[in-house]
Amino acid sequence: MTERKASPSGQDHPSPEDTMADLVSDVPAQAHGPLARIAYLLGGFGLLGATAADTLAVAGRHTGLHLLGSIELVQAMVVILASSAMLIVTIVHGHASVHMLTERLRAVTAARLARIAALLSAFVFLVFAAGSAWIGAELWNGHEQTELLHIPLRWLRLLWTVFAVLIAWRFLRYALRADGGHEA
Repeated sequence: MTERKASPSGQDHPSPEDTMADLVSDVPAQAHGPLARIAYLLGGFGLLGATAADTLAVAGRHTGLHLLGSIELVQAMVVILASSAMLIVTIVHGHASVHMLTERLRAVTAARLARIAALLSAFVFLVFAAGSAWIGAELWNGHEQTELLHIPLRWLRLLWTVFAVLIAWRFLRYALRADGGHEA
């Protein structure tokens, strides 16, 4: 049994042995740099655009002024929002992972497996990017667009393809770092 010391505020805090150091911090990690700022900006634009379109559509239903194509607007904004959210999560290493096996391994082996997982993740996103680029190239001159608002889908597909490549690049960067994949 460990002894607990009372803090100045009168609350008891567990000693370092009682804490669960392997749990994710309650403080969200922040992404920094120009790429993160662009992703945050686009994600915020997508979130606000989707919220505004849906709000106007609901208000319009109640007032009799219908906003045609609100679902198309929301879907277009979700492509922007989801793409930027995946990039931000990749930048801060926030993807879900299970450590039931790796926490029982030596640190070197666990780090090696984390690098392999990052390489596989990079490969998956490169496949997504290649498939999206292939479809985009095939349909670029096909004038693919939404039904009501005629939103061109080529630009949304191009945006997703670029973000998929950026996500793959971040995974590769993590996997190939000289310090075992850990950033300061």
